[in-house]
Amino acid sequence: MKVVYLIAGLLMVHAVQAQQQEGRVVYELTRQLKMDIAGPDGMEQHMPRSFVVRVEVLFGNNQMLRRQVEDDNAGGGFPDDEGGGMHFRAFGMGDDGVTWCNFTEGRKVEQREFATKRYLVTDSVQKQNWKLTGESKTILGYACQQALTTRVGKRRMMTMENGNMTSKEMADTSQVTVWFTPAIPVSAGPDFEGQLPGLILEIDINGTPTYKATEVSSKVNIASIKEPRGGKKITEADFNQERDKLMQEMQRNEVGRRPRGG
Repeated sequence: MKVVYLIAGLLMVHAVQAQQQEGRVVYELTRQLKMDIAGPDGMEQHMPRSFVVRVEVLFGNNQMLRRQVEDDNAGGGFPDDEGGGMHFRAFGMGDDGVTWCNFTEGRKVEQREFATKRYLVTDSVQKQNWKLTGESKTILGYACQQALTTRVGKRRMMTMENGNMTSKEMADTSQVTVWFTPAIPVSAGPDFEGQLPGLILEIDINGTPTYKATEVSSKVNIASIKEPRGGKKITEADFNQERDKLMQEMQRNEVGRRPRGG
């Protein structure tokens, strides 16, 4: 009997060790556009309500890299409008940066570009308070568990009035639903990286699908999972201040170039 228990134990250890520890995931990212538009009647009906891009997450060696996927359909076409929301595919709209995370060190570096300048925003992995609900479903053949959290942060609201576009920061509290798979015990994902005991395959924000995995592969170029280089090293708070300053300067320059009315 002891021999049977020993063999069963060895098989369980082997199964755990055989779980996928590296790979590549492709996600569709849907961004909702939140804008207040004052202009000719009906103008807001012609503005897109969301845009879709594809991002990939590479993981291995207790690290991960998130970046946008180049697509032949960049900037092309309007998919069928379902439910009254207009969609389009676009690139370079704030989601074309690179995020690298070292899970062992709990360190994250984001490479961002703004106004022709490149930045390296460094931070530690932030932890949310997660609640496991016990709900489960299958995504791309992987058994997933549901986790919930509330994220308190800030977001930018773009306002357009009489051809002038302005931006202001607003408090933003989001209800987040995440589906992760313990079958791939790596805390990687397109967001909330380093926080859950499995690969994240879907994320909903305030009930709206945001990230959805479309492909999972065990093949990955481990050498490409490396900390981004090149750019001004800066904290998140300092980056926000510098971005706001540059936006104000661009708005002043735009106003100064406009012809004066007679």
